[in-house]
Amino acid sequence: MQGYTNHFRNVLENDFDLLANDRLVFEWASRQAYLAMANMMTSVAAIGIDSCPIEGFDKQAIEQLLIAENLLDTDTFGVSAMLAFGYRKDEPSRQKIRQSLEAHVQTIY
Repeated sequence: MQGYTNHFRNVLENDFDLLANDRLVFEWASRQAYLAMANMMTSVAAIGIDSCPIEGFDKQAIEQLLIAENLLDTDTFGVSAMLAFGYRKDEPSRQKIRQSLEAHVQTIY
């Protein structure tokens, strides 16, 4: 574990020069969270569960709720995004219309 910690500290400190500013670290961590969120969304879609990433929320209110439930230590962590999962009540009223792959992708050999 210490090896991983040292590796990421080196990356953040030397490769990306992020550790001088807490906001830069938070923004980097938020981008890392989106990688995990994308994988979760793809995985649940494969088993028929809908998902929706959410950024437009009251950060302070959500963090206070999580603190009240003993689920968040804001000295160490913060909320950057949320991800909702569920099943749709009704199917969409219209079919998705997709253009062909060939209309947008050119294969070069």
